[in-house]
Amino acid sequence: MGKSLAGHGWGRLLLVFVGMFSGNAWAMDGMTVLDATRHPLGAMLLGVFVLAYAAVVLEEKLHLSKSRPVVLAAGVMWVIAALIAADSGASDEVIHGAVIANLGEYAQLLLFITVALVYIKRIEERGVFEALKQVLVNRGFGYRALFWITGGVAFFVSAVADNLTTALVMGTVVMAVGKGQPRFVQLGCINVVVAANAGGAFSPFGDITTLMVWQAGKVEFFTFFHLFLPSLVCFLIPALLMTFALPKGRGDVGHRRFRMKPLARRTCLLFALTIALAVSFEHWLGLPPYLGMMSGLSLLLLVDYFQARALPHDDPQLAKNPFEDISDPEWDTLLFFFGVMYCVGALAFIGYLQLAATQLYGGLGATGANVLVGFLSAVIDNIPVMFAVLQMDPDMSLTQWLLVTLSAGTGGSMLAVGSAAGVGLMGIARGQYTFMGHLRWSWAVMLGFLAGVWVLLALPVAG
Repeated sequence: MGKSLAGHGWGRLLLVFVGMFSGNAWAMDGMTVLDATRHPLGAMLLGVFVLAYAAVVLEEKLHLSKSRPVVLAAGVMWVIAALIAADSGASDEVIHGAVIANLGEYAQLLLFITVALVYIKRIEERGVFEALKQVLVNRGFGYRALFWITGGVAFFVSAVADNLTTALVMGTVVMAVGKGQPRFVQLGCINVVVAANAGGAFSPFGDITTLMVWQAGKVEFFTFFHLFLPSLVCFLIPALLMTFALPKGRGDVGHRRFRMKPLARRTCLLFALTIALAVSFEHWLGLPPYLGMMSGLSLLLLVDYFQARALPHDDPQLAKNPFEDISDPEWDTLLFFFGVMYCVGALAFIGYLQLAATQLYGGLGATGANVLVGFLSAVIDNIPVMFAVLQMDPDMSLTQWLLVTLSAGTGGSMLAVGSAAGVGLMGIARGQYTFMGHLRWSWAVMLGFLAGVWVLLALPVAG
C-alpha cells in the first residue's frame, strides 16, 4: 500500500520553508497551529527531522529499521515544539490538543491498514496469489503476451491489494518464465512496478496516500474512479514504449499444479464484503471507514472460530491469532507511519507547513505544486509528502485534489527506489531488476506520468 523510504530529496521540500513570519495562532484540522517559525529552536526542530530522514535513507547501509529513528525524532520534535509553544504563550491545553489531533489521524489509519493487512495475509496464506502465479506460468505465454498480462493483472489487483504484494507476485512470474532472458525480466519488472503503482492510484484502497485523502474527506469514495483513465494512461504509455524492446520467443513453461487451501474463496468474499462495509459506513451512514473495516474483521474472526470448532484438526492456521501473520517489516511500517505523522504534525503545529503552503502553492499555483509532488515522490516517500499536503490543506478544487493523489501515487514509478514495489522487487530480483536498468526507462515512465496528468486535467470533473 505505502512505499518504502528511499532517496535523498526531502531537503527539496524543505527549501520552501523560507521567509519566516510571525503572528497569532490559528486552527487547522482540530489542531491549533502557531506561527512561531522565527523561534530560535525552530532550526533545531527542522534539524532533528532532517537527521531522522537521513537515517531512513541510509536504512540499508546502517541496517537500522526505518521506524526507529523516525519514532525517536517524533518524541524529540514534540519536546522542542512544546518548548516553543510554551515560550510563545500557548497553554498546556493547546499543546495537548495538538498531540491528540495527531493521534486521532494515526489511529484511523492504523485500524484501517491493520484490517487490510490481516485480510491480505490470510488470502496469501490460503494460496490465492500462488495459484494465480502458477496459472500464468503453466500457460506458456510468449514474452510479449506475458508482459501485458502481468502488467494488466498488477494494475487491477493493486486497486485492492497493496502494491508491494502485487509487484512481488507478478515479479516472480516474470522471473520464473524469463530465465535466460535478462532483458525480458528487466522490462517485465519495470512494467509490473509501474502498473502496480498506477493501479493503486485510482482506488481508495490501493495506496496509503489515496486512503489518507479519502479519510480526510477531500475526495469521496466513488469520485476516486475519475482517476481510472489517467492512471491507465500512466501505465499504458511506458508499457507501449517498452514493448518494442521486448525479445521474441516464449518463456519457460511450468507444469506444477497448485490448489488453493480451503476457505480461500470465502476469505476473498469476506474481504470484498469488508470493503463494501467500509464504503457503506462512510457513504450512506456518515461513519468513518475504519469502523466498517473493523466490523469486517469481526466477520473473519467469527468464521475462523466456527470453522475451527467444526474441524479442530483440519487446519490449525484457523485457530491461531490472525495478527501473527503480520510480519516484523509490516509492523515496522505501521510504526513508521506513527513517526511520520507526529514529525510532520510537529512541523505543522509550529507553523512550518502553513509557510510551505504559502511558498509552494502560492508561488507555483495548485497545478504546478501538485505535479511537483509527483516528482518529489520519486525520491521521497509519498506518505510524508501527502500527509504534509493534507496538513497544509491548501484551498484547492476537487480536480486539484485528484491531481495530487494521482501524482503522489504514480510519481514514485519514475525511479526504482521511489516505491515499495520497486524496492521490494529489486530485493528478490537482485542483478536482474536494477536501479540503473529502471533509470534507462525513466523517461518513458515520466512521459506516462505527464500524459496521465494531462488526461486528468482535460477530463470534466465536478467541483
